[in-house]
Amino acid sequence: MKFSEIKDMTQVELAAKGRDLRTEMFNLRLQQASAQLEKPASLRTLRRDIARLETRASQLRSKKSA
Repeated sequence: MKFSEIKDMTQVELAAKGRDLRTEMFNLRLQQASAQLEKPASLRTLRRDIARLETRASQLRSKKSA
């Protein structure tokens, strides 16, 4: 997911997408623990996507309070 896709999302959409990505991260970690994870790099990309979402949400919060 690119930052340009995230840039147009609202605060509510960011929160919903964040919940979805965190659930996916949980499932991938379970697969990793049971040695069934096919693409270990997917954990890294997912973690970075979550960070992008959190960064944009933080930007929106700071803009709203200022």
